Amino acid sequence: MKPGETGVKRIISATRNSLRGIRLAWQSEAAFRQDMILGAVLVIIACIAPITTVERVVLIAAVLILLMVELLNSGIEAAIDRIGPERHELSGKAKDVASAAVFFALVNLGVSNLLILGPWLLSLVSN
Repeated sequence: MKPGETGVKRIISATRNSLRGIRLAWQSEAAFRQDMILGAVLVIIACIAPITTVERVVLIAAVLILLMVELLNSGIEAAIDRIGPERHELSGKAKDVASAAVFFALVNLGVSNLLILGPWLLSLVSN
């Protein structure tokens, strides 16, 4: 953003930067593309499943959390790679910790979907 941007101009600029970041992640990060596709499928399922509005919000929020954490992980990896190609203990630690955050976001997504959609899916299978 340019110095001194305020109000609507700042919001438009920030939105443009965010959309560019999503596009760059889609183009360069296979994990982000996989998470987006998985998320799209799960959001569609959440929208058609016979669940409460609160449950639907929880499922969609879990998808959004995964995407946010994946973007942060990609940003950390890009920053570390920008510093240099040599291996360093702290670089490895930063990448591993960011990867662990993605792991927990995936666990959150899986547990949320199993607990909320599990009974509905079991009723579909048993009928």
